[in-house]
Amino acid sequence: MFMKTAATHGGGRLLEKFSRAAQFAVRAGVAPLIVGARIASRWVEGHPEGLPTPRGGLAIAGKIALDEFFLATEIASAPVVWGREGGRVIDEMTDAIDFFQQRGWLDEPESYHGTPPALEEVSIHGSGMLALPYETLRFHSGYEPHAGEPGRERWIGYRNNQTAHAWIMRHPGPARPWIVCIPGYRMGHPFVDFTGFRARWLHRTLGLNVAIPVLPLHGPRRIGRRGGDGYFSGDFVDTVHAQAQSVWDVRRLIGWLRTHGAAAIGVHGLSLGAYTTALVAAFEPDLDCVIAGVPAADFARLLRSHVPDIVLRAMDRFGFRFDRIEQLLHVVSPFAFEPGVPSDRCYLYAGLVDRLASPDHARDLWEHWGRPRVTWYHGSHISFLWEPEVKSLVLEAFEAQGLLKHARI
Repeated sequence: MFMKTAATHGGGRLLEKFSRAAQFAVRAGVAPLIVGARIASRWVEGHPEGLPTPRGGLAIAGKIALDEFFLATEIASAPVVWGREGGRVIDEMTDAIDFFQQRGWLDEPESYHGTPPALEEVSIHGSGMLALPYETLRFHSGYEPHAGEPGRERWIGYRNNQTAHAWIMRHPGPARPWIVCIPGYRMGHPFVDFTGFRARWLHRTLGLNVAIPVLPLHGPRRIGRRGGDGYFSGDFVDTVHAQAQSVWDVRRLIGWLRTHGAAAIGVHGLSLGAYTTALVAAFEPDLDCVIAGVPAADFARLLRSHVPDIVLRAMDRFGFRFDRIEQLLHVVSPFAFEPGVPSDRCYLYAGLVDRLASPDHARDLWEHWGRPRVTWYHGSHISFLWEPEVKSLVLEAFEAQGLLKHARI
């Protein structure tokens, strides 16, 4: 009996590995075709209206190639709903929309989001990386989908995700301003996060205290092989819960900073983190500074832009209707909420040839925020890391909002 069971389990694992390998092989072969179709459609559509015209040349082409390479690796390797799971996702999405309508959340999406309780119990442990000392702050998230909400039990079952994490760097002595840096998709590791936000510069040169929360399903909170798996897998109810929990966790962290004497608090988000930043700014009007960097502001539009029309039509035939997806995601859409932070405290920057979150996302968020200060740089999504205009805007924002009293510049 034992040998039979072991053989059965071993065979099951072998079939699972074979299935994964087959899926990867198919998707790796399809990835160049999808990317090629995407590029062709972008060429026909042209540049979004109302934006400066990007420069041409080899430098711009190289920046575009970086974005397209990242996308190709995602198409080839990111987990997506498959087979029978697709039917489950469609049914659950339908049930969730009905549930949201019954509760009135589609008409008043702010009522979907509860006010998180004050954060009292945390654990803080010292660490360090590349001669940049930091501490790891952990706390029980406390977020749960509403009672009776579709997908609730599955979400609660993601045990790693129940513990929230944040990397923090703080100066001794009197209270200083804090900048909360909200990472993007696939981030959530100290080295990656510190690099993306120039943490050394923020902390040592500008004299700021820095807090970098780890988004749900990322880093030590992951549920898959890589951080971020499950956020954009096509399981749209999970996407709603992930985004709602992101806002919940960041608000709890901000509240903890306030109770511990923060002189001022700014928020700076990148890509997916900028999406979360826009939502947090709707619920936290007292923030001193808000920066949305290369924002992905519309999940449904993001999916449309990365999937060729032929695939979109196939999705529609199988029941993945975009109007239903948009309806479900409305409760976590930045455009569903009035801006909370005044526009003179808000800033945006975006790349004119961004291939991951096209610049129309930033343009529409800029309009929604009342046209605050914005920088359009001649680059792509990933190239923000070395664009001098980005660093200049961040410095300008902090200086204008009085966050640089301890800067060494």
